[in-house]
Amino acid sequence: MEVNQYLEMFIEESKEHLQACSEHLLELEKNPDDLAIVGEIFRSAHTLKGMSATMGFEDLADLTHKMENVLDAIRNEKIHVTPEILDVVFESVDHLEEMVMDIANGGDGKRDVSSTVAQLKRIELGEEVIPEVVTTVAAPVVESVLEYDSFEQTVITQSAEQGFNAFEISVTLREDCLLKAARVFMVFEILEKDGDVIKSSPSVEKLEDEQFDQQFYVAFVTKTTAEDMQKKLMKVSEVDEVIVTTIDQRKFSEKVFEAHQEVAATATAVAEVAAIPTNTPAAKAEPVAKPAEATPSKADKNHAPVGNKTIRVNIERLDILMNLFEELVIDRGRLQSISTEVNHGELNETVERMSRVMGDLQTIILTMRMVPVETVFNRFPKMIRQLSRDLNKKINLEIIGAETELDRTVIDEIGDPLVHLIRNSVDHGIENPTARRAKGKPEEGTVVLRAYHSGNYVFIEIEDDGAGINREKVLAKAISKGIVTQEQSYSMSDKQINELILASGFSTADVISDVSGRGVGLDVVKTTIESLGGNISIESTQDVGSIFSIQLPLTLSIISVMLVEIEKEIYAIPLSSIIETSIIRSSEIMNAHNQKVIDFRGKVVPLVFLEEIFEVPRQEHQDEEFHSVVIVRKGEKLAGLVVDSFIGQQEIVLKSLGNYLTNIFAISGATILGNGKVALIVDCNALIK
Repeated sequence: MEVNQYLEMFIEESKEHLQACSEHLLELEKNPDDLAIVGEIFRSAHTLKGMSATMGFEDLADLTHKMENVLDAIRNEKIHVTPEILDVVFESVDHLEEMVMDIANGGDGKRDVSSTVAQLKRIELGEEVIPEVVTTVAAPVVESVLEYDSFEQTVITQSAEQGFNAFEISVTLREDCLLKAARVFMVFEILEKDGDVIKSSPSVEKLEDEQFDQQFYVAFVTKTTAEDMQKKLMKVSEVDEVIVTTIDQRKFSEKVFEAHQEVAATATAVAEVAAIPTNTPAAKAEPVAKPAEATPSKADKNHAPVGNKTIRVNIERLDILMNLFEELVIDRGRLQSISTEVNHGELNETVERMSRVMGDLQTIILTMRMVPVETVFNRFPKMIRQLSRDLNKKINLEIIGAETELDRTVIDEIGDPLVHLIRNSVDHGIENPTARRAKGKPEEGTVVLRAYHSGNYVFIEIEDDGAGINREKVLAKAISKGIVTQEQSYSMSDKQINELILASGFSTADVISDVSGRGVGLDVVKTTIESLGGNISIESTQDVGSIFSIQLPLTLSIISVMLVEIEKEIYAIPLSSIIETSIIRSSEIMNAHNQKVIDFRGKVVPLVFLEEIFEVPRQEHQDEEFHSVVIVRKGEKLAGLVVDSFIGQQEIVLKSLGNYLTNIFAISGATILGNGKVALIVDCNALIK
């Protein structure tokens, strides 16, 4: 258990040091003569080397040591910083990140980094860097057989015992493939329908970021034959070759034995280090330099040590704490209901006091789960740097509001959509320097990544000063694809036309030629954001630029709702979707295109009768003169949800419907009310077309 605790701490601290290295390297690239920044990078690398050696990860320690030698030579002014040298150091940090991620996933952290080590040695000796090695962006071609850790080997072995086939699949894309990430997504979509992906090389994150040449490998278990899998994958556009081979499990036993030996050795090393008193010379063999030894830089302010003011808490413990508090929220509702019925003075006073204390406790617990969006944003400067070099564009990334906090659950999901949106802005929004000069723009394009709070929401905006969206071509494509009709197009606003690129009907190839690549995969981005209870909107002016704005809830677990009643059933409508409630006469309801609508403040709003949607049985049918309507919004679209009566506002705990009740139309979850009844939570986004 102690080894696992040390390992978890090692992984977290390694990630922090590597992130600090990346940030300082970007700063060093702008200020190549600032040796204080080099000192910061050196200290992070030195600490990482000592930690890695202590934990027994020799490959990690060795590569860090080689990088440390180069940094030491720069620090002592034996070597002058050049873009070519920084490329090699960046590449070293990338390898180190992959090693740490491999360790976090149960691997041994081993990786073929011989070419990078050779380059570091050349730099240390003052020799010229070989350009071919430095400018290679994609991951090197891996061997035909992937390396599997003990957990992956167990999964493959047990799958074989249950009659599954275990394959290693090599997929090669065409040399002229324009959207490699999209092809990877299509390949994985086919695989996930027929079985389970055990491992990929490069990692899924690198595949999504297109950090590979034309080839990638996947370990896969399925009951489908190798021949059928090969035929299915070859049907993906721009796939040049698919080779499916059976995984040889005979050598697993030897590898498992070696892995157990390595774990035992690591445990012994950690135990020995833990037993060393802090005042002995051995404990001081690898001292960590103090920040005061170097001139304070900008990085010092952002990453100042916090001493004993913070502690590390496992995320699972926070989740357990949140679940326990959610149960308290349910019991609070029950007590409030009983207190109202009994109407006892002291009981009412006690319940009110308990509610106030629980409100404070709720604020503290939710705050503990909040994480700065910086944890997502910090991956983008390095990504922009690489993209600008690959595309021969000059791009400046500005990050504003990185300290803005979001619930950890939202943070975990929002990273990939942001990567996709930023890549679109860089690839297809920002023009090349020649085109920008012709338009009278500066050669360097700007992408602004901005985050800020507004009410109970966090807004994240990606703004660029690129080509913008050509509305005429977007509209023409939408009509040709049947997304909108010619008649509908006449009444559409510019904003509605812009947001057509979020529709799933856009063809990738057509969008590349007609709309500068906007819209590629944006339907997936939209779906992910809406699944988090948020929405995305687009503002764009042709040849001026675009703004993609994402609205996200601060937290997903405890929400405010309006409780409504239909017959004897109670439903909860999230307040975040509600504009207002209204009582209307039956005579105010009109028919338009076989749809019942009302005139709401000058707008035609369609009515949705929830009793019909959820098939609520009526004891007796009666024509009501008045109807209770909840006006809800999804972006700029409105709808009126018709219910029997309003119960009132309440804070509720959002609970999943479980594995057996998935994809229930217009229902996003459930909650337990104070009286013990279950209320279903209405998904307003699904009801607004």
